[in-house]
Amino acid sequence: MGLRRMSLMGRHDAAVLWRMLRGMPGRGTAQEKLDRFYRPQAAGYDAFRERLLHGRREMIELLAVPAGASVVELGAGTGRNLAFFGERLRTLARIDLVDLCPALLEQARRRCSRLPNVRVIEADATTWRPEKPVDAVYLSYALTMIPQWQRAADNAAAMLKPGGRLGIVDFTVSPARHGALAGWLWQRWFAHDGVRLDAAHLPYWSGMTSEIARREALAPVPYLPGLRVPYYLYVGRKP
Repeated sequence: MGLRRMSLMGRHDAAVLWRMLRGMPGRGTAQEKLDRFYRPQAAGYDAFRERLLHGRREMIELLAVPAGASVVELGAGTGRNLAFFGERLRTLARIDLVDLCPALLEQARRRCSRLPNVRVIEADATTWRPEKPVDAVYLSYALTMIPQWQRAADNAAAMLKPGGRLGIVDFTVSPARHGALAGWLWQRWFAHDGVRLDAAHLPYWSGMTSEIARREALAPVPYLPGLRVPYYLYVGRKP
C-alpha cells in the first residue's frame, strides 16, 4: 500500500472515528439525524466498515439469486454490497437500492452510474414498496439502525414473491449467549451511534420464513485489538 493511500485511509478513519465518538445527533427527523451523522464520514465509510461489517459476502452468496431476478436492498447505504454479487450483478433484471440517508446515497449514485439495471432510491425502508413483488430482499447492518425494525422486517417479507429469499446480516447481542455484562456494554456502546441491538431479530425472521442458513459469530473491531463484536447471518425463504 502506497504512502499516499495510507495517508488518505488515515484521514478517512479519523473522520469516521471522530463522528462515532460524537455519536448520533439527538435532534431532527430520522433522515436529518442520519445525514448529519454520516455526511462527515461518507467518503471513508466503506473503507472503515470493510473491517467491521463481516458476513456480507456469505449472506449474498447464500441468497443464490438467479439470472433475471429482481432484488431489493433495504438500508443500502453507499451500495458497496453490490460488489459481492460479482459477475452475477449484470445478469439481474433489476436491483433497487433503498436508503433514507442522502449523504450515503450520493456515494451509491456515483458507484452505480454505469449500471443500467440498478436504481438508487431515497425512501423509508418501513414503507417503500417496489411496483411488483421481487425475488429477493436483503438488509446488511441496516435493521439495527431502524427504530421501528419490525415494520421494516414485515415490509421486506411483504414485497417478496412466494418462494422468494430474504437475507439479513447484522449485529446482535444476547445476555444468555454473551453474558449480561457484555450484553449491557455492547448495547450502550452501539446505542451511542444510533444502533439498537436486539436479540429478538433472529426469532422474528425465522418465524416468518423457512430457514435456509443461520449463523452467529464474533468479528474483530478496528483499533480495538482483542475485542470481538457479535453478529448474525440469516437467509430464509418466504412460504
